[in-house]
Amino acid sequence: MEIRQTIGIDISKLTFDVRIQSNQSYRAFDNTKKGFKALMVWVDENNPIPKDQTLFILEHTGIYSEQISIFFSEHHIPFTMVPGLEIKKSLGISRGKDDKVDATKIALYGYRLRDEIKPYQLPSKAITHLKRLLALRERLVKQRAGYKTSLKEQKRIYNKTENRLLLQTQEKLQSFITKQISVIELAMKEIINKNQELNCQYKLVTSIKGIGNQTALFMIVTTNGFTKFKTWRKFAAYCGIAPFPNASGTSIRGKTKVSNLANKKMKSLFDLCAKSAIQNNPEMRIYYNRRVETGKNKMSTINIIRCKLLARVFAAIRRKSPYIDIFKFVA
Repeated sequence: MEIRQTIGIDISKLTFDVRIQSNQSYRAFDNTKKGFKALMVWVDENNPIPKDQTLFILEHTGIYSEQISIFFSEHHIPFTMVPGLEIKKSLGISRGKDDKVDATKIALYGYRLRDEIKPYQLPSKAITHLKRLLALRERLVKQRAGYKTSLKEQKRIYNKTENRLLLQTQEKLQSFITKQISVIELAMKEIINKNQELNCQYKLVTSIKGIGNQTALFMIVTTNGFTKFKTWRKFAAYCGIAPFPNASGTSIRGKTKVSNLANKKMKSLFDLCAKSAIQNNPEMRIYYNRRVETGKNKMSTINIIRCKLLARVFAAIRRKSPYIDIFKFVA
């Protein structure tokens, strides 16, 4: 697709602001289906470039940008979604914040990178549903952990007879949340089982020792069914487990380290996977102990194991065959 025109869209809860890059035409619309239709009419009237050479650039704002992205996909309108931080970092120093100005910056960002940007493909309905259920499950798990912590301390300090209602209410809430988490997990399993491709990917990922059910689901959702990242190294950088150099000229010679710009959820999951592999996988346990005994840093060793597990996941997906633990055949 040859891109000659970019249209920047800054989306908020109730409205979205639009800027056409070539002639700087501007207008705000309601963030509704009626507003989306009005947008297309306005673009037809004000855009001097043909539709097949025009790309809409959206700032990724989560749930607020979901409906317009679905509208574009259903009507086969080329668009792409870009994280706000990426746009902010690419355009230099800015002062203040205004939706109209933000729409202008988004359009300019897209125009500058028009030779590199590719149209966005929405995830399948199954992956979208999985993503929503995973987010809900994570929120419920955090709430249950909060109730557990406070209830434990209250039982230790408060008189149980005098505070029976206080304690029983929290126990019931905790029990109810646990049941709802189980219901959500069953629903996610049903989605996986009904989709042949996702079911195959799920089995391949979980065939690797140390990779659990939740990590497998999060990986499928985050990688959009392993189509979003071409190599495991790119995904490692996205997760924040790929080390980068920290040197400049002759004066700065810092240690090679991971970046703080990362998907913290995936990073924490792979940290747990690495520690689980050290405990349950003899190969990883021997590797970890050998490096630590020679004086290597424990955290850097754990990070290497994270990368090893991630590389095995992508290899299993690429070959479409489960991981085979050949270490057990070694004499």
